[in-house]
Amino acid sequence: MDETVAEYIRRTVLKIPRDEVKTVLQAWGFLSEAQLQTLNLHQTKDKISQDVVQLCEDNSADIKQAAVLDIIYNHIYPNKRMWSVYQMSKSEEEMDFFDLTDFKKKIKRRLQTALKNVTINFREYEDNAIWIRIAWGTPYKKPNQYKTSYVVYHSQTPYVFISASVIRSTLPLLCQALVVASNYHDIREMELRSHCLNSLKDIVFKRYSQTFQTYYPRPLQERNVTSENVDLRIIQENKNEKERILRVNREVFGDGPQPKLEFAQYKLETMFKSNPMLDVSDIKEPFRCLVKFSSPHLLESLKSLAPAGLADAPLSPLLTCIPQKGRNYFKVKERKGFFPGSFVSP
Repeated sequence: MDETVAEYIRRTVLKIPRDEVKTVLQAWGFLSEAQLQTLNLHQTKDKISQDVVQLCEDNSADIKQAAVLDIIYNHIYPNKRMWSVYQMSKSEEEMDFFDLTDFKKKIKRRLQTALKNVTINFREYEDNAIWIRIAWGTPYKKPNQYKTSYVVYHSQTPYVFISASVIRSTLPLLCQALVVASNYHDIREMELRSHCLNSLKDIVFKRYSQTFQTYYPRPLQERNVTSENVDLRIIQENKNEKERILRVNREVFGDGPQPKLEFAQYKLETMFKSNPMLDVSDIKEPFRCLVKFSSPHLLESLKSLAPAGLADAPLSPLLTCIPQKGRNYFKVKERKGFFPGSFVSP
């Protein structure tokens, strides 16, 4: 077995939690059950990884087998990578039968023609997800197995989830290969990123439902309050307001946990409504703004703003519509409104 392959397998095993090593190796299927029984999982992780490498040496493992182990690891622990969502488009009248064998051939042909030194591995899963692992090289260097791109494509859908390598220059080539192989015409990033792959899937596949309603604050009513019951009235009003905030928040965000989204951005376009005293009334060009949000758990953070007293309830639709913007990227990428001093919802 090549030393490079041995080292790559060793490093992959080191990343696996000790209690999960045997489960991952069983899913790999390269080592027999009898070989797995010889592993002493009570040793140090380094010694376990060396023993696994020795067993792979006995089976003459190659880079293809090492790549399959890496795919299985990333499938079990997808949160170790940052994922971006891309949406492909085609004419509505076009209906194509998806052929997995043809899809694989086109991906390989496109990438290997453009870049000689590249390795591509596929693995299919039961949810119609095709996992693609690409290790990139250069015309003069072999593929770097430690700088890989991952693609998760669900057949018969226009959505692609990509975890790109640090070599960003390969991303356009990868996107072009995906468009050609899946018989689409165009591909665009949807401006949604997260370590939680399943949450991104929940958003774009509409497995997450969120109620979007517009609420208007009720006008304050004047009351004749005597001094002796003012404290009780204030306490009751505070209690009622907290209950209202929780009710409105629940109606907007729902009762269940939010999809784990870490990054979102969209473009906002607004017109400038100037003061007549200012000499800018003839400006016709709209102001454009790129709005970015980031958080370890963006949607849960937004959900907690009103109950924490950091924002009025309900939140602006510009904040609560982020999952909807991810699903309907082409329709609502730009929003138009007026600019009386701040960006507002139309």
